[in-house]
Amino acid sequence: MEFLDIKNKKLTDDEFNRTREEVLKTWETGEAVRDIKKGIDYQKSLPETKNFSLKLKKAKEEKVTLIQPRAGVGLVENHIELLKYLENEGEADLLPSTIDSYTRQNQYENCAEGIRREKESMVDGMFHPYLNGFPAVNHGVEGCRRVIEATKSPVQVRHGTPDARLLAEITYAGGFTSYEGGGISYNIPYAKNIPIERTIKDWQYVDRLTGIYEEAGVHINREPYGPLTGTLVPPCISHSVAIIEALLAAEQGVKNITVGYGQLGNQVQDVAAIRTLEELTEEYLIKFGYEDVTVTTVFHQWMGGFPADEAKAFGMIAWGAACAALSSATKVIVKTPHEAAGVPTKEANGQGLRCTKQVTNMLKDQTLQGSRVEAEKEIIKEETRCIVDKCIELGYGDIAAGAVAGINAGIIDIPFGPAKCNAGIMLPARDNSGAVRILEVGNLPFSEELKNFHKEKLEERAKVENRTVSFQMVIDDVYAISKGHLVGRPRY
Repeated sequence: MEFLDIKNKKLTDDEFNRTREEVLKTWETGEAVRDIKKGIDYQKSLPETKNFSLKLKKAKEEKVTLIQPRAGVGLVENHIELLKYLENEGEADLLPSTIDSYTRQNQYENCAEGIRREKESMVDGMFHPYLNGFPAVNHGVEGCRRVIEATKSPVQVRHGTPDARLLAEITYAGGFTSYEGGGISYNIPYAKNIPIERTIKDWQYVDRLTGIYEEAGVHINREPYGPLTGTLVPPCISHSVAIIEALLAAEQGVKNITVGYGQLGNQVQDVAAIRTLEELTEEYLIKFGYEDVTVTTVFHQWMGGFPADEAKAFGMIAWGAACAALSSATKVIVKTPHEAAGVPTKEANGQGLRCTKQVTNMLKDQTLQGSRVEAEKEIIKEETRCIVDKCIELGYGDIAAGAVAGINAGIIDIPFGPAKCNAGIMLPARDNSGAVRILEVGNLPFSEELKNFHKEKLEERAKVENRTVSFQMVIDDVYAISKGHLVGRPRY
């Protein structure tokens, strides 16, 4: 196994520049961003209306929930057409560029072949999409700027790349003002054999690059990937990862951070989760001395299986929109009625956006309060502090070292994560109200009171269903939504 000495310490100019020499050689388009000042100057030339951080900050102040889709295709012209449709017909407030799978694996030769084939199919009049996203590295700075200049709204890079350093260089110089991912959230849910030390180190580079832009007066938003595996992830797990990645980013000079959470389906738990996520992230940033960081939140609509019936899928979308608005999330990532079928059309993407916009507009002056929300908030806070504080302890005060130690020890344990470094011992299941609880605690550093809380909640459900608490509950819950239910109850 590769060994790296990981510390949460800002990279020196020499360390950054030495690594940068190698990063820019990874693919031919890297040479165009060698002069970082040109990228900074281009960013400064853009109107403030295209800046992600500024739009999020305004939304937070006004308590408005912005809407954003996922979307990306292979050719620049087609990608522009798609984003303009989502912006105009879909009424999107924020735009994405979802990156293709080859780029995510740094396979730029395959991207080049995909681009060539797509262009040939356009000429033949029989277009075929060989790429499942926007290959920003291959299109280079020029292609990225064409996208930015063709749209009115801020654009974010959304991907899933363990080593995203060259992608960050190209897209920042190209005018993108938000960048998703992190060393934990883009490793454990996406990769199998990459050491966690490696990805944390690579993402320190991305965050330091972001810090360099910030220090030059350019606001770049960074967003840890909240849903992780997107399947029954307890709030305390995703919160812990988000907080740790926020601390790692802040050390490198990042000033605008959006922490995220994936919808679980129980409204009280979802609302409590978003509110505690913002509160806890700010709490730990201040604790470590990062007092000048703006924290915003993103709520991801349901990330699991969707009903095939479009009318039922709209029900899922509307429910996610309502939870996002009632929790006062700064933005919501929107799904489409074609989730069960595969890659959506632009029209389906636009429908999901308009559905979400209608609900968030209707609920913008409403909120969800009450003792149940407050009780759930306290549970989430206690659980999350147990995990993060233990990681700090294991790292002797250093959160980077502590995160590695915590993952190796199963203190951070992401359900259904494919990475070898992930313990995979902890198991989640729903309680009788549909809130996600923990069936097998594994090595989570919970108090006996917390362990008993989860045990009692699951026993309540088991009693109602006339069965014992078991792994079968987990299986049933994973498939429940696609069958029209939240809780995977036995159906006789």
